[in-house]
Amino acid sequence: MTTPFQTVPQLIDTARRALQPGGNPKDAVAALSLALQQAPRDIGLILFLADAQHAAGQKGEAGHAYGIALRLAGQINPASIPEGIKQALQRATARRAEYAADYEAFLRGRVPRVASDGRFGQAMEILLGRKQIYVQQPTKFYFPGLPQIQFYDTALFDWARDLEAKTDLIRNELLAVMSDSGSFEPYLPEEDNSRPHVQSVALQGSLDWSAFYIWKDGALVEENARRCPVTAAAFENVPLDFLPGRAPSVLFSRLKPGAHIPAHTGLVNTRLIGHLPLLVPGPAWLRVGNEVHHWQEGKLVVFDDTIEHEAKNEASEERVVLLFDFWRPEITVQEQEQIAALIGAIVEYSGDAAMRES
Repeated sequence: MTTPFQTVPQLIDTARRALQPGGNPKDAVAALSLALQQAPRDIGLILFLADAQHAAGQKGEAGHAYGIALRLAGQINPASIPEGIKQALQRATARRAEYAADYEAFLRGRVPRVASDGRFGQAMEILLGRKQIYVQQPTKFYFPGLPQIQFYDTALFDWARDLEAKTDLIRNELLAVMSDSGSFEPYLPEEDNSRPHVQSVALQGSLDWSAFYIWKDGALVEENARRCPVTAAAFENVPLDFLPGRAPSVLFSRLKPGAHIPAHTGLVNTRLIGHLPLLVPGPAWLRVGNEVHHWQEGKLVVFDDTIEHEAKNEASEERVVLLFDFWRPEITVQEQEQIAALIGAIVEYSGDAAMRES
């Protein structure tokens, strides 16, 4: 029997006796719970309590206590942790993995089999701690009430199939542009802080990530459009997000072998980003939130760039996509007009750097 007036050593001794053959592990749990009221951050005590809860069949409580001990241990110098505690922490990690596997097996036995890439499958992955939740985090302007969708189903866009059908013709124009080594410019100009949402000293002023613009900051680049007439005309039916002096941009986006675009979020959540992959010579991927997509030539990709995303070309040759931005389908025509007027007013009031993307 335990009382609140026992010392920590007395309570530990009570717990040890309760865990002996013939004892009651629940008495050990009670004793160690009282001991922790006197020493709430004692990692050894927390681990001992978790072991007692495990012996008592209280696996949910044990998993929680093991987790607390592991978090506390992560905050101190590993060299200062006694060997016995290190072994107990290893046991804690193994048992939490065992509990997680049992929990997952139980849940999957109660629900219909689902695809891991569907919405329900993603919900399961988040519930089981394999994926984290990402939300829109625009750096300049947030429009409320929009769905948090990382990658969009391209079947939602009636112009998507027609754009994909032009892949070969657009690629031919790209190859002609690439034959002129001076056609591309760094996507992140040197000593230009207009894109603070993409933090990369390595890419700033570098052709490792470069661009050839058809539209830039809402203006048609006439010379480039003449060089790429099919590409320029391909967007006649795409609802490009015209914002005064700021959008849209349509460009060939080139990543050299090994180039990595670090994780970042876009400026405004009223648009979506499209990628039409033109040259994908090997492994190259785009992560948006907790999903990773591998580009395939001619297969359109649409995503919300205000959800944290990054990209890397792991191939031995250059990867090029046709990149463009357009209005989200959830934004009404009236809202498009209001947003354009608002962005224009912000720019007029705050100067040329406001809301700038390039």
